Amino acid sequence: MKIKFIDDGNIAGWARLSLIGLGLAMFFGGLAIESLPKYVALVLIVLGIPVSAIGGYASRAKALGLKPFDNSYRKARDSYKAKDDEEKK
Repeated sequence: MKIKFIDDGNIAGWARLSLIGLGLAMFFGGLAIESLPKYVALVLIVLGIPVSAIGGYASRAKALGLKPFDNSYRKARDSYKAKDDEEKK
C-alpha cells in the first residue's frame, strides 16, 4: 500500500490535519514544558507556527478548490512554446 501525501493537487486530508496538530503541539509544548532548555523551547515555538500554518493554508486551498501541487503549469508552458515557434517562422 502506497501512502499518498498529495491527493488531487493538494495535500491529503490526513496530512493536513497532522500538520495542524503537529504544529500546535510544537507551539504549546514549547510554551508549557518548563524542563526544556530555552533555545529548544524557542525553536519549537518558532517552527510550530509555520508548520500549523501550512496545514491551515492547505485546508483553505482545498475548501476553495485550488490545486497548488498540480502539474497544470506544464500545459500552460507548453502552449506558450507552441505559439513562440509559430511566430518565429
